[in-house]
Amino acid sequence: MRFSAWRCVGRQRLQSSAGSGHRQLSASSPWQCPDLPPPDIPELLAPDGQSRAGRPDKRRPRQSSLLLFPGQGSQFVGMAEGLERYHSVRQMFEAAHKILGYDLLSLCVNGPQEELNKTVHCQPAVFVTSLAAVERLNSENPEAVERCVGAAGFSVGEFAALVFAGALDFAEALYAVKIRAEAMQEASDSIPSGMLSVVGRAEARYNFACLEAREHCKSLGLDNPVCEVASYLFPNGRVLAGHLQALEFLQKNSRKFHFSRTKLLPVSGAFHTRLMASATQPLQEVLKGISVEKPLISVYSNVDAKKYMHSKHIQQQLVKQLVSPVKWEQTLHAMYEREQGTDFPDTFEVGPGNQLGAMLKNCNLKAWRFYKHIDVKIKDLDEEE
Repeated sequence: MRFSAWRCVGRQRLQSSAGSGHRQLSASSPWQCPDLPPPDIPELLAPDGQSRAGRPDKRRPRQSSLLLFPGQGSQFVGMAEGLERYHSVRQMFEAAHKILGYDLLSLCVNGPQEELNKTVHCQPAVFVTSLAAVERLNSENPEAVERCVGAAGFSVGEFAALVFAGALDFAEALYAVKIRAEAMQEASDSIPSGMLSVVGRAEARYNFACLEAREHCKSLGLDNPVCEVASYLFPNGRVLAGHLQALEFLQKNSRKFHFSRTKLLPVSGAFHTRLMASATQPLQEVLKGISVEKPLISVYSNVDAKKYMHSKHIQQQLVKQLVSPVKWEQTLHAMYEREQGTDFPDTFEVGPGNQLGAMLKNCNLKAWRFYKHIDVKIKDLDEEE
């Protein structure tokens, strides 16, 4: 069974087939140079004469696009409604039914919300629905997909970004996401923990706040407490994660730590902290058994905000990501770095929610002006007839 081809970076065409790991480029692709990694986005959009030898012709920024894939927490009941009109989306959800053992499309469209919010369900749901959004974008604006020069995904969104970039096969990546979600759920169930979204003032010191929270937990008799930065979202925007007692302490003392806003996230554990250590081995094992190839376009790692270079690098970083903070703010800086006066590419957030757009607005207002969210729910079923 073959899913639709996603056209990336000019004349390049990627074809993924469920379960076969097949990946193919058209003969006219400018990226068929095995000794060269995908170029940095700033380099690809560099002024004349600044591209390295052996690279394909650069694109003007306004003739290029970037894709952002959301992560867990963006899910909502009703997502994917109407997207099954696309044959390739139906194929994806049919494959998901076989791989997961339950009707993912029905869960996405009909809920209930409490089931969809479970880590074991929402990670596959966000993964598949995000790639379904790419299919919608490809149907409505194929040039946006064809001229894509880079992608990034938040947490589990990295798997979708890597499928889009040709590094992972859809079916194999979904199976890896399934194992990842189950392992993270098991790790979460073993320790009462969570995640706290924080917006701080300029004088906020997040690491100091986490240290104080850990000391508080020790005073309660908790051994080896965890409280640390789990995500860098935008300037003065963080997600702190750890034991629930630590997060409760931070909320009660938010004024002391110069936090202007705090909110507990609807997740079951302290993701991207050392409390997820037990989840690393199952993911590592499954990644060893699937086909991983060099991305055809630049994809940036959450771990260090640097682009993936080769298959082993992808395997290593995806495992390390489970216990490392998501450096999303740093990733956006890396993707949109350019000389003053240079235009910005179009940016499409493909998947449920528009949180990544809000983060982009806080990080780079000029780049955000060229942002668009591709909705994963078609409200009017006749709108594309």
